[in-house]
Amino acid sequence: MPRMDPAEVSEAARRLEHASAGEVLAWALGAFGKRCAIVTSFQVEGMVMLDLARRIDPGVRVVTIDTGRLPEESYELIDTVRARFDLEVEVITPDGPTVEAMVSRHGPNLFRRDRALRKLCCHVRKVEPLRRALEDLDAWISGLRRDGGLARAGIAKVELDQAHGGVVKLNPLADWTREEALEYASAERLPLHPLYEQGFTSIGCAPCTRAPRPGEGERDGRWWWEAASDRECGLHQQTASMRLATALAELDAEAAPRRRLPA
Repeated sequence: MPRMDPAEVSEAARRLEHASAGEVLAWALGAFGKRCAIVTSFQVEGMVMLDLARRIDPGVRVVTIDTGRLPEESYELIDTVRARFDLEVEVITPDGPTVEAMVSRHGPNLFRRDRALRKLCCHVRKVEPLRRALEDLDAWISGLRRDGGLARAGIAKVELDQAHGGVVKLNPLADWTREEALEYASAERLPLHPLYEQGFTSIGCAPCTRAPRPGEGERDGRWWWEAASDRECGLHQQTASMRLATALAELDAEAAPRRRLPA
């Protein structure tokens, strides 16, 4: 089907604002079919969405991004999900020459030195792979919740994602809490990330994730060395930055010759 225009998306958002997560998923999978996919890192919200979606369409597409720096437990969970649900997980990886250029220029742990470099690393390893994954989709499903941080408080259950070419973005769990997601997962005996047992509550790349300390919020273990309270990787909220644009242009120039090297 042709992509929805803004008026159609707004109408769907209004109609589905008070719908259940299952109803939002049923609408999305019915409207977009195989041009719609769950994009997940298999945290508890992703597991809930996967379970709900498979009740509607057992062949629902599932996409995940392997940044190359994930904890071993994340890879184990991907294998568990494949075996438990008997489904294909589409794994998207960063562009190799760009990663090589970034590490050669800035070092493997550039994210610790400067917030702009951390955003560069996130862009190369997460944001750009997501852009490629969404190129053949008309809609994608995320596990965002409104109580997951200030940057997420205003999300709708159906949105127009202008940052990714005007695809439709679904947030079926927008009005859920983390506790509700965990309760659902427990009731349905869904596999959960092994690091939850060690106190982790939001899990990304291994060097950029720790368990939150007493009194901290669920996402305070992500990039904890940064002072800003609205720490995001850029998958769901992109902010224009001249420094980031310049750094990306430099990497593109350095990566181009690497792509021409003989195998």
